[in-house]
Amino acid sequence: MAADNSAYKKYNEHSSNNGNAAYGNYKYYHRPAERKPAEKPAPVPEITMKLTPPKRGSVFKVLLVSTIGLLVLFSVIYGRVERDKMYRYISNANAHYESVRSENVRLQSELESKMTLKNIEEYAVSILGLQKLDNSQIEYVQTQTDDVVEIPEEEKNIFVKIKDKFDGFVEYIFG
Repeated sequence: MAADNSAYKKYNEHSSNNGNAAYGNYKYYHRPAERKPAEKPAPVPEITMKLTPPKRGSVFKVLLVSTIGLLVLFSVIYGRVERDKMYRYISNANAHYESVRSENVRLQSELESKMTLKNIEEYAVSILGLQKLDNSQIEYVQTQTDDVVEIPEEEKNIFVKIKDKFDGFVEYIFG
């Protein structure tokens, strides 16, 4: 059956002639639409599938592009793995540095505690066999109390005296 609005047209023609008479009797009905003979469908063209041969080298291009893509992916992954390895190496080196640094601080404090006068005195008495001085072991040495020290001049021979006089005269003249 053809899709058209012939039933609607018939309804409008029928209701416009009668006005509201059909509604006044509360009877409402549709007349069956006149049927048109069914149209024959248009002939369907015959569909055929045309096979196109693959373009020459297209498989090679796909493989080449996919290989390049995989190489880029692997190089990015490898770079990240190497970067993480370096970060771990730096982190381990920093941890080792901190442990060595704290050990150094501990050894410095231990050294300072062993270098006190009491420890040195104890070491000298117990290990080296030394003993403290008594007042009887102290010897006083008297030194000269003068602040001036006199050094006698060496006697110069006559030639040295003449040379010194000449140097003094030249120095006086040339300033």
